[in-house]
Amino acid sequence: DVTDRNRAAERIAYMAHYDPLTDLPNRASFNDALDAALERARKTNGSFGLLSIDLDSFKEANDLYGHSVGDGVLREVAQRLKAAAGGSAVFRIGGDEFALILADGEQPQAAADLAERLLDTCRSDIEVDGHPVRIGLCIGIAVFPDNGSDAKTIFNNADIALYRAKSELRGSVRLFDSEMGAELRDRRAMQSELRAAVQEGEISLHYQPQAMINGEVFGFEALARWHSPRRGAVAPAKFIPLAEETGLIIPLGEKILRDACREAAAWKRPLQVAVNISPVQFRHADLVSRIHSILFETGLSPHRLEIEVTESAFIEDFSRTLSILRRLKSIGVRIALDDFGTGYSSLSYLHAFPFDKIKIDRTFVCDLEHNQHSVAVIRAIVGLGHSLGVPVLAEGVESKAQCAVLAAEGCTEIQGYLIGRPRPIEKYSLLLRDAGAANTPDRGGLTAAQS
Repeated sequence: DVTDRNRAAERIAYMAHYDPLTDLPNRASFNDALDAALERARKTNGSFGLLSIDLDSFKEANDLYGHSVGDGVLREVAQRLKAAAGGSAVFRIGGDEFALILADGEQPQAAADLAERLLDTCRSDIEVDGHPVRIGLCIGIAVFPDNGSDAKTIFNNADIALYRAKSELRGSVRLFDSEMGAELRDRRAMQSELRAAVQEGEISLHYQPQAMINGEVFGFEALARWHSPRRGAVAPAKFIPLAEETGLIIPLGEKILRDACREAAAWKRPLQVAVNISPVQFRHADLVSRIHSILFETGLSPHRLEIEVTESAFIEDFSRTLSILRRLKSIGVRIALDDFGTGYSSLSYLHAFPFDKIKIDRTFVCDLEHNQHSVAVIRAIVGLGHSLGVPVLAEGVESKAQCAVLAAEGCTEIQGYLIGRPRPIEKYSLLLRDAGAANTPDRGGLTAAQS
């Protein structure tokens, strides 16, 4: 009995300080080790480096192959990190996050050198249950005392450096600097302002015409715009990702969809309205019911609404996304595959789901007149669309020369500054009133002769 009690006590002590999956010291052990490192460094006027480590593509592998493979990946990564770290302890902080305290060597160079060794150790595939999985690392580094004098500051600054590494380039290392802290504070302030903007109606919609190749406008894409009282006009490329990261995209996306449908329902001409749906919204349990409710509430016919979805929505959860799209299509909503050609699995998605439209990404259009590779890509996509019986729309069309090349290649639909810029819908009132109108105040709708 005494032996059993002792073993149980040892097991409890172990579980309190070690991660049972990887056998690495856990978050509690890390906190103790960080406090001890600070105490030693203060006594000796020394320094140490803290490395905050995050796995690239782990979530995708976990979702694709299942949790048992994900667990196997974590165990293998833990062993590789431990081997590359030498005598320095590696800690599993939680999930796919690890940390390492380096007390030896001249800082920050020693920490940077170790970070490169850690990156190298995870460059080769990890095979678990017959599945080859490629996992990379992103690493943020903070150094005592240059980047903080207490445990909380050092840890936070290493995390800030890690965030910068993840946002810039996969498989990279970043050393904390003071500018990163200022950027993070500004980002947190923007997050708070964006939340207020969604609640107080500061987000408005601009509309960009979509037209046949001869310039006949058949619809508009609704695009969110934020004019902040403090910051002025904030680019969508800046606030949309922030909304996705914080979950604000759920109420924001619903507002955009409702406002766009309500606006389109009021048009005298039954033009289409296209709305982009974020991959985050696909994780929302009642997306289909919300869209159905908004259509009922606004009175917009389902066939006039086109939902634009990017490849990233499929990467997040292929089966769920496919199920949602099928349900939306069953109620009459049109579905377009946006930014086609920029991902690696676009063809498989076309095979799995009957899209109503393919949108060619603007990157293939911008240098169309001078780059035969772009012409070849567009020719292939248009040919694919014709084979599937699906119309192809080219985004970012800005010149008549680009339009001419697209027409020659058989592209049937265009969107871009040549047809009209994103503007408040009032600027296109003539086009909405008169079914025969060919122009708007801002080049909105070219005639066949003009194109």
